[in-house]
Amino acid sequence: MNPGAPLLRARLGRASVGCSSAAHGNVGDHVGDDPAAVLAARARVAEAGSLPAPDRWVWLRQVHGTAVVVVDAVPAATPEADAAVTGVAGLALAVVTADCAPIVLATDDAVAVVHAGHRGLAAGVVEAAVDSLRTVGSGEVRAFLGPCIRPEAYEFGAEDLARIVEVLGPTVAARTAAGAPALDVPAAVRAALARADVAPPVDCGVCTATDTGFFSHRRDGATGRQVTVAVLT
Repeated sequence: MNPGAPLLRARLGRASVGCSSAAHGNVGDHVGDDPAAVLAARARVAEAGSLPAPDRWVWLRQVHGTAVVVVDAVPAATPEADAAVTGVAGLALAVVTADCAPIVLATDDAVAVVHAGHRGLAAGVVEAAVDSLRTVGSGEVRAFLGPCIRPEAYEFGAEDLARIVEVLGPTVAARTAAGAPALDVPAAVRAALARADVAPPVDCGVCTATDTGFFSHRRDGATGRQVTVAVLT
């Protein structure tokens, strides 16, 4: 770990985005890690990003579904959802990932975070989050795509891939570096955003599976999680 490592940063209008890496440690509290180590990792991320204390972030119990929560404060219990939306400045929203796509959406006056794995992408979590964001905020929806697995490392069963192609179109089908069928997660994100009438995202370009500076479930099996945090300023 490198406690002084910077976050990967981005800006979407009034929304500030920060993505951690393996250098900050595992922030996921559901992967069997020592709870004290998880809290320490979360604190390192907050310090690196000059963010509020992590116990004041909106965390989600992610289930690869399409549920979206709209929040104006930190909930008493962790919501079971894969996206969160707020119009409250200073309220940090967080999603954890280790290959799935972390997406940030922002309008002029609201922000959302989305956890989008292949199941959520096919089921419509991105479109659901955009719809909820538009009920809270106004103006153009902008998007950011954080560190996620890329097609060169994401071999995918042909039948499962065909089901996603049926929903999101042929651009999501790709090949791995070795020539096997692959799912192109960034292309799936772009297709889902297009279905919601949102322009392609600003893409950080990081592949979690090939960049060993990030956690990857596909590469390592049991592993930690990085976090993407968005705050309306």
